[in-house]
Amino acid sequence: MSATDTKHMTADALSKVPEVTLWFWIAKIFATTLGETGGDAVSMSWLGETTAQAGQNGLNGYLVGTALFGLVLAVLVAVQMRARGYHPTLYWLTIIASTTAGTTLADFATRSMGIGYTGGSALLFGLVLASLATWKSVEGKISSSHVVSGRAELFYWITITFSQTLGTALGDWAADPATLGLGYLGGARLFGGLIALVAMLYFTTSISRTALFWAAFILTRPLGATVGDFLDKPLAKGGLALSRPLATLLLAVAILVIVALTPRRQVAIDPKR
Repeated sequence: MSATDTKHMTADALSKVPEVTLWFWIAKIFATTLGETGGDAVSMSWLGETTAQAGQNGLNGYLVGTALFGLVLAVLVAVQMRARGYHPTLYWLTIIASTTAGTTLADFATRSMGIGYTGGSALLFGLVLASLATWKSVEGKISSSHVVSGRAELFYWITITFSQTLGTALGDWAADPATLGLGYLGGARLFGGLIALVAMLYFTTSISRTALFWAAFILTRPLGATVGDFLDKPLAKGGLALSRPLATLLLAVAILVIVALTPRRQVAIDPKR
């Protein structure tokens, strides 16, 4: 076995993130949809941010939701960074925490702060680019499948959280009548089509795999956001008016099944050793 093969085997064994396969993307789309319904369940249904009583107790539901999910995210990232190797349950819980925190944070920025979906999307896109640029500057490279060092992992989760927040704002921007006005299903078709385009570029061009990964990662979030909104928003607004807690529970069960069925990263053993 060559030194290069041994090096790749070591990176696979130590990587803290899953192998990027079709199962990964299916789980990611379900997780982002759950993030939308779960974030809405807390900020809108439980804390009443979209009801007539919003703000009467002096609290902003989006901000409180962001604080709650942000605390959970911080704890999970800390545990994830202390873990050795890739642990599926821990990794996907952290992804879900980032997407629920991203939902409430984006809603706070675009609605409560009044910068709107266009302004919020532009600001968050700039933060994603800044995070990636800083990661490249500090580490010398950006990886999507081999994240080993603590510093690289910190950049990984910061970029993911910014991208999840950006995706929420993009989904609202595409669906809202005051901006692009595609509606929830129209927005889902738009972002689904863009993901298909990224997949085509992956298989037919030599464009950077890392760039395509982050493009797809960002686009799965607004896809999940528009699908999640379609599931739980009122009929009058183009949704199905499903129970947010019920939709969140069903999506969580689906993610558990997908993660359980996903093959673990295989690391070959050198028979000569």
